[in-house]
Amino acid sequence: MAPHPSAPSTGLGDDLTAAPSHGRRRAWLITAMIVTFMVVNYADKSVLGLAAVPVMDELHLSNSTYGLISSSFFFLFSLSGLVGGFLSTRLSSRTLLFGMTVLWAVAQLPVLAVASVPTLMGGRILLGAAEGPAASISMHALYKWFPPERRALPSALQIGGAALGTLIAAPLVTWLISGFGWRSAYAALAAVSAVWALLWWRVGHDGPYDGARAGTPGSGRLRLPYRRMLLTGTVLGSISSAFGAAWALSLSQAWLPAYLRTQLGMSAQSAATTISVVSGFGLVLLLAVSPFVDALKSRGVSSRWSTGATQGIAVCVAGCAMAAFPFAGASGPRLVLIALAFGGTSIAIPLHYMTTAEVVPTGQRGAVFGIVAAAGTLPGLVAPFLTGHLIDAASGPAAGYTRAFLAAAAVMLIAGVLALAAIRPEHDARRLGLDPAVADAAR
Repeated sequence: MAPHPSAPSTGLGDDLTAAPSHGRRRAWLITAMIVTFMVVNYADKSVLGLAAVPVMDELHLSNSTYGLISSSFFFLFSLSGLVGGFLSTRLSSRTLLFGMTVLWAVAQLPVLAVASVPTLMGGRILLGAAEGPAASISMHALYKWFPPERRALPSALQIGGAALGTLIAAPLVTWLISGFGWRSAYAALAAVSAVWALLWWRVGHDGPYDGARAGTPGSGRLRLPYRRMLLTGTVLGSISSAFGAAWALSLSQAWLPAYLRTQLGMSAQSAATTISVVSGFGLVLLLAVSPFVDALKSRGVSSRWSTGATQGIAVCVAGCAMAAFPFAGASGPRLVLIALAFGGTSIAIPLHYMTTAEVVPTGQRGAVFGIVAAAGTLPGLVAPFLTGHLIDAASGPAAGYTRAFLAAAAVMLIAGVLALAAIRPEHDARRLGLDPAVADAAR
C-alpha cells in the first residue's frame, strides 16, 4: 500500500519530530485510535468475567465448566496470533485491524440469540481467534509511525489501553449487567467494536516507518532465519516475561471478579471499583515506564538492564504478591497485594515487545511479534480451567483459590527469573550480525 498523503516522506532513520506537523498529528491520531482499539479489546475480554456470577447462577454452571468456557477464549488465540503475525508481512495493518474488529462485533451476537454453554463457548472461541493478533499487530502498526528512539511512550500508551479498557469496562459493564442484564453488555460491546472498525477504515493508514516499504539499507531487505532469532536469549526471555504476565492477566479476567464477590463478600459495584483500581495502578506503572526507560538509557544504561531487567523484576515482584495476598489478614494490605499481583505485571508487556524488536529486522517484525505473542499468551488456555478445577477439587472454594494463586505465583517467579537471566539485546544483536547502526534501522 502506498503511504498515506499525510505521511512524511522521510527515511527510516529520520526522527519524527523533524517531519511536517501534519505527519506528527497523524502519528498521534493513529496512537489514539490504537489506544481505543486496546480499550475495546480488553473490555471484550473482561465481559465474561464481570458477568461470571449471574451467568453461573442462570445457567447453573460449575466452577470447572465456567473455567472451561473462560479458557475456550484461548483455544485459537495463540494460533491466530501466529497466523496474524505472518499475515502482517503481506497485508496492511489497516486491513488486518479492520477485519479483526468486525469479527469482535460478530462474536458477541450468538449469546444474544440463545444463552447456553455452546453459544457462550462458540462466541468466546471466535472472539479469541479474532483477538489473538490484536496486541502484536496493533503494536506493529504503531511502530510504523514512530522511529525506534521514540517508541517508548507510544508503546506504553498502547499497552495502557489494555489497563484503561478494564478500568473503564469494570464499572460500565457492571452497571449494564446490574441494570439491564448481562446480555446487554454483549450487545453494547458489539456496537462499539463495529463503530471503531468503521472509523479505523477511514483514518488507519500505514505510516512512513514501514521497513518493508522503506527500501533503505538495513530495513525491509534485511532478513534473518526465524530459528536464529527465536532461539536468542532475548526473544526467549521476552516470551518468558510475557508468559508470567499473561498468567496473572488471564486469572484477573476470568476469576478475580468472582473471587472478590464470593470470597471477600464484595457487592458487584465494589468488586468493579476494586478491579478499576487494580487497572488504574497498572496504567500508572505503564505511564511511568517511558520516562523511566528514557532516563536509564540517557545515562548510558544498556537495554539488558533498562528494559530487560525491568520486566523480569516486575514479574517476580508481582509473583511474590500473588503468593502473599491469600494469607493477608487485614483488608487494606490484602487489597494492596492484589493490586500489585494483578497490576504489577503490566509493564512487562510493552517492554517485551521493545526487547524483541531490538533483535529483529523490520520486515520480519510483525511475524516475530506474532510468534512471541502466541507463545506468551498460552497461559490463557490453561490458567482459567485449571483454577476452576482446583476450586471444585478442594475442600472448599477458599482453599481452591489459594492453591490456584500459589500455582500462579510459582509460574510468575520462574518466568521472571528466566527473563532476568536471558534478555541481552545488545549481545544477541551483535551475534545475529546487527551492528548498532543497522540495529536501529532494523527495529
